[in-house]
Amino acid sequence: MTSTTTRKFHKDRGLVTRMYFTMFMLGILYAVFALFLLGAGTPLIFVAPIVGIMIVVQYYMSDKLILMSTGAKEVSAEQQPELHRMVKLLADRYGMPMPRVAIIDTAIPNAFATGRNPKNALVAVTTGIQQRLSERELQAVIGHELAHVANRDMRVLAIANFLVTLTSFLMTMLFWNMLFGGMGGRRSNNGGGMMMVYLVTIIVYFIGQLLVLALTRYREYGADHTGAEISGDPGALADALEKISGTVAGIPDKDLRKLQTANAFLIIPAALKGQGSMNLFSTHPPLQERVKRLRELEARMRYGLR
Repeated sequence: MTSTTTRKFHKDRGLVTRMYFTMFMLGILYAVFALFLLGAGTPLIFVAPIVGIMIVVQYYMSDKLILMSTGAKEVSAEQQPELHRMVKLLADRYGMPMPRVAIIDTAIPNAFATGRNPKNALVAVTTGIQQRLSERELQAVIGHELAHVANRDMRVLAIANFLVTLTSFLMTMLFWNMLFGGMGGRRSNNGGGMMMVYLVTIIVYFIGQLLVLALTRYREYGADHTGAEISGDPGALADALEKISGTVAGIPDKDLRKLQTANAFLIIPAALKGQGSMNLFSTHPPLQERVKRLRELEARMRYGLR
């Protein structure tokens, strides 16, 4: 059966180029920053291991942490046979092991996937998305979520977030040391130098955060593209995104807060009213652009193009 065999998917070369360029720029930024810190005599020997441990724990415990924060409950094939069938179908197309499946009891239509690799993947959907989407649309959404796992997005973002978290940790440490006069703070002759290190750290943190957010948006575009090719139905994913976005806009803030901790993982962010979504500071690309790309991919697939 062709529907259950592993499928090859074509990557968007322009998108892949932009992702690699962003990762390259992130590496250059922190390489230059490390040289600056070493030249300024700032001790990193205690900071990097602490942050490294934090990121490693988060990386290996991500599935458990997000289940706890969202209230998602794992379900068996007996409890959710149709959902398991759908996930298994798409997992087979990716050539990955069957992920664990979870349900979040909320009217908010949404979904996410997590897992450091395909062997440790978990897919979660809300009861709201099951009720609001057609089978085609839900299958397309699950295809998108499994694409994050197949593309190893958790690994890429864990490395990127390590650098940003390291800068944040260092920035906090420098602030308190200057405040209380430690490490050449205000009461030392080196106060001016330490202030310069602090200001440079703030700038690097800001630029690094923007680069990581750009990377997360590119990963969403990549998951849209890969997921649509695997499901074979870009139009259904575009329809699902529009339907989810329109529904989320009408849900009260008190309900949206239930998924706030998982916002970066969700297929559509559960943004609170009045938060806005400035593109530079958003974890997700603009909905209109995602839908436009999917409609274009649908047209190319219809005529056998990529």
